[in-house]
Amino acid sequence: MLTERQRQILSAIVDDYIRSAEPVGSRSISKRGNVGFSPATIRNEMSDLEEMGFLEQPHTSAGRIPSHKGYRYYVDHLVAYGIANQEVDVLKLFFAEKMQEMEQVIQHVALMLSNLTNYTSIVMGPEMFNTTLRHLQILPLNERTAVAIIVTNTGQVENKTVTIPEGIPMSEIEKFVNLLNDRLKNVPLIQFKSKLFTEIGEEMRSFVSGYEELLTMLNGVIDQGEEDRIFLGGTTNMLNQPEFRDMEKVKNILDLLAETPALVKLFTGTASGIQVRIGSENTVAAINDCSLITASYSMEGKHLGTIGILGPTRMDYGKVMNLLDHLSKDMTLVLERWYK
Repeated sequence: MLTERQRQILSAIVDDYIRSAEPVGSRSISKRGNVGFSPATIRNEMSDLEEMGFLEQPHTSAGRIPSHKGYRYYVDHLVAYGIANQEVDVLKLFFAEKMQEMEQVIQHVALMLSNLTNYTSIVMGPEMFNTTLRHLQILPLNERTAVAIIVTNTGQVENKTVTIPEGIPMSEIEKFVNLLNDRLKNVPLIQFKSKLFTEIGEEMRSFVSGYEELLTMLNGVIDQGEEDRIFLGGTTNMLNQPEFRDMEKVKNILDLLAETPALVKLFTGTASGIQVRIGSENTVAAINDCSLITASYSMEGKHLGTIGILGPTRMDYGKVMNLLDHLSKDMTLVLERWYK
């Protein structure tokens, strides 16, 4: 457990290092108006913080830099959230624009984030935004089981074995399927469930017996085929960071950004809310000198995608975390407005 003085000094060192990218000395910390300790006291505390693994001393420099452990403590206990008013205004203006497709929104989000942060943005969303239903078929295997088949406009075929509700004849299932093919053809899969359980569900009440059981039977099928699609912004922003003057290190990162399967792996295990992975906490070795901050967006409680910012461990954590928090909530609101 760190003392309050150690917490203050660690916070000041991380803040200074984020701004300057230069090792931080005791004298520069002592000149900060909100610290109030002598250079000698600060030096002693810096030595203790280094011994505990929160700081590192590069080469023979008199200054210190945060370690990955130091950044983790800073993010978990010390970071001050906040973005400038003009950045909040940029977000408001962005979501006030009339965009026609969700893909367009995601592309603009990636570009806007990279411009606001000067880091690399990664926005992952399901292919279902642009995938529509071409045809639905239910083929009986026996009295109680059938195969439900969904064919999309991209030619993708998804199938799943389902249990036929007891007491519902095949003739009713055929009426059910014909009605869905008539009403839901060319409907984006992201709208499929909401239409199925609202306007089409009401229509079925008059035409199909046991329609509620049939809707429940189909519910698990329509979650199939949600492949990930990834949009990037500021892929070369790493070149502007002093930590990445080593071109071999940058090449490994750029190679990673060019590989969709590797990026999907990068997001494996991300949960709801703001998640921060620092250095070696990342699952991919190419970004062990980076931090990845992510936030998810959803609709009706269903996770639909993830927004991420990739940058050096010397990242402005407070600003990025606040930006992603605002943006993920706005994305969720846009989805609910468009697709409900």
